[in-house]
Amino acid sequence: MFSLRKIAAIAAFAALAAPVSALAAGGSMMSGGHMMPNVTNQPSRFSGPGVYTGAPALQVTLSMVIAGGGPGNFNTVTLLKDLTGDKFNAEVGKLTNQYGKDKVGNFLKVFDFVVSDTLKIVNQKHIALPKTPAPDPHNGAALAAALWGAGQTGTGFNVEVMLDRAVSHPIHVQVMKDVDAKYGIAADADYHAILNTAMHDLASVYKLK
Repeated sequence: MFSLRKIAAIAAFAALAAPVSALAAGGSMMSGGHMMPNVTNQPSRFSGPGVYTGAPALQVTLSMVIAGGGPGNFNTVTLLKDLTGDKFNAEVGKLTNQYGKDKVGNFLKVFDFVVSDTLKIVNQKHIALPKTPAPDPHNGAALAAALWGAGQTGTGFNVEVMLDRAVSHPIHVQVMKDVDAKYGIAADADYHAILNTAMHDLASVYKLK
């Protein structure tokens, strides 16, 4: 069971604005080539146009954090194993061939830091979230579909829109600054690039649109 303190700690991860049921079902968030509500053409830092400015929603990101081991024990490898299932080794191998062992190792460290840093920030902000996650944290296909949907801008997928929805844009920006200070801007750029690739790989595996 989560304590109230832990529940408050994960709140700001969840800026997934589309209805949870539609995302978990793999529903499209496209809007006929037009930017979706609360998504602007403002350039993101690493990923081209698309900044999400809306209010956070909470259940899908709670699912993501629980899939990674929970707020006190989050581990990116645990999350990836839930998302990829029996394709975990194949995906890690693909990313390693594409980016190199060092960059993939740094990606895992940065992702862990992103989670812990966000928890610290949201603790300070006293943000609360729903009692129950959705979709099932251990249904990798449904969770991948929800996260993929969260990154849709109306004209395609943008990993930074996904992260904006997952933490709110201001907190995403603050966390990026903290990543830069701890690991450097190159590691931050690699983190976004590898996460973007992993999400596209999941979309291919699960035939998401």
